[in-house]
Amino acid sequence: MLTRIISAAFGIAFMVMVLILHKTIMLPAAVAAIVAVMMFELLRTVKLHKCLPILIAVEFCGISVPLVSELWYRLYFEGGEKDFFNVFGFEPQNTLIFEISLAAAFIVFIVWLKKHKEIRYEQVFFALASMILVPQAMTTMLHIERRSGEHGVFFLIMGLCGAWIADSGAYFTGVAIGKHKLCPEISPKKTIEGFVGGIISTGIVFAGAFAVYNYFIAESRMETYHIISFIIAGMICAVIGTVGDLSASMIKRQTGIKDYGKIMPGHGGLMDRFDSVLFVLPTFYAFLSLAGII
Repeated sequence: MLTRIISAAFGIAFMVMVLILHKTIMLPAAVAAIVAVMMFELLRTVKLHKCLPILIAVEFCGISVPLVSELWYRLYFEGGEKDFFNVFGFEPQNTLIFEISLAAAFIVFIVWLKKHKEIRYEQVFFALASMILVPQAMTTMLHIERRSGEHGVFFLIMGLCGAWIADSGAYFTGVAIGKHKLCPEISPKKTIEGFVGGIISTGIVFAGAFAVYNYFIAESRMETYHIISFIIAGMICAVIGTVGDLSASMIKRQTGIKDYGKIMPGHGGLMDRFDSVLFVLPTFYAFLSLAGII
């Protein structure tokens, strides 16, 4: 228990430091580092982490996404290049990220052809899927912060909390009144009562956080009716986060591992901590955009 507490304390301290320095290169660098570790952990689950050409290609593609996105933000919003991009009607970072991803995929396929007796197609397509999902999902941290103006940090914190609050709410509700198993073969400890409790608790926390931030912290207030959107967003995040958590657990079950890594003693790897975040952050960002909040 002490190990878990100390490990969590270091993790929280790191996240606080990143959020304090969010306007600097610290945020995209942190996202790139997290992506790199998560990609390594995922490649290790399918025993591809020792294949250096594939590891390098996938890692390079992964860390490129947040760094290229940050470069575009600095050119577009801070470098005065808006007119140039508006004239041509495209966002060049998407083209560059696509080209890097294509090159990385090409390298993976070349290595597969060369080592087809050692590497199976399941490993290859798992690596390719991870290479697309993980960096794109985690880079949503930048999209939320950079596109939300003065409210960016608050939205980013809530996007992360959307995954973790639901997990805590589900745990305590499940311990208190949980009787019916949700997915016993994948995650024996999850209950239907805990799942519902996680949804309700996340909605309540989102409502309270919005009220406190909007009326006591924010320099300029958001529209009051947005609190309804925030409650709905929180509840949706709780559902999506559970899907992400169960998906990651299913991978561990099928590959026969207990944790994705050991970088956080007592907690496992970064994939063990950010599995639900992979699903929640993009969903939260999409909801805020559709609701007209950002």
